[in-house]
Amino acid sequence: MLSLFLVALASATLLPGGSELWLARLWCVGEPAVLLWLVATAGNTAGSMINVWMGRYARRFQQKRWFPASPASLARAERWYHRFGEASLLLSWLPIIGDPLTVLAGIFRLSWWRTLAWIVVAKGARYAVVLVLAQRMLVPLCTG
Repeated sequence: MLSLFLVALASATLLPGGSELWLARLWCVGEPAVLLWLVATAGNTAGSMINVWMGRYARRFQQKRWFPASPASLARAERWYHRFGEASLLLSWLPIIGDPLTVLAGIFRLSWWRTLAWIVVAKGARYAVVLVLAQRMLVPLCTG
């Protein structure tokens, strides 16, 4: 379970990871689905909250030349974020765009607890879908 937590945590940061495959593998060897869901959701949520924290911390460097976003692009992103609101964090589970969404939540100082709630819902839903798909598609592979 610790390995699943760590893989899920790394998968939610800018580090590469394959938490869905690891979750399905552990389910296939007989680990309880509810426990797998809880551990994967907790790990992936923790990784996303690290991104939020990094975003909050990074904001203080936005005037530096090396900062990866210009003031104009930050302003454009902030308008977009406020237009679609906190609910855009429901997309935090998606590859490529999910990590930047969580970093932006930190940069724009969204409420810590509300951000956490949106991310838990998104990550929990993703892992629930992964487990349902594993149960429907992998049964012959796991038992044979």
